[in-house]
Amino acid sequence: MGLAATEKELAEKTARFLKAELKRADVTYEELAERLKAHGLSETKASIANKLARATVSATFLLATLAALERGELRLADL
Repeated sequence: MGLAATEKELAEKTARFLKAELKRADVTYEELAERLKAHGLSETKASIANKLARATVSATFLLATLAALERGELRLADL
C-alpha cells in the first residue's frame, strides 16, 4: 500500500469522524457554517457538504469544527 492510499484512507476516516460528531451533536451543516464564523471560517452548507463528501478536510477545518462543536479533545484513535 502506497503513501497516497494511506493519505486517502486517513482523509476518509476524518470525514466520517466529523460526520459522526455532527450527528452526535445534532448539528446540521447549515448550523455548523454559522458556528464556524466565530472561528474565522467562511463556509456554507454546500461547501461543508462538499468537503465531507470528497474527504478534503484541512487541519484548520477539522480543528475549527471540533471547536465549534465544543469538543475539547481529539484522540487519533478516534479517527
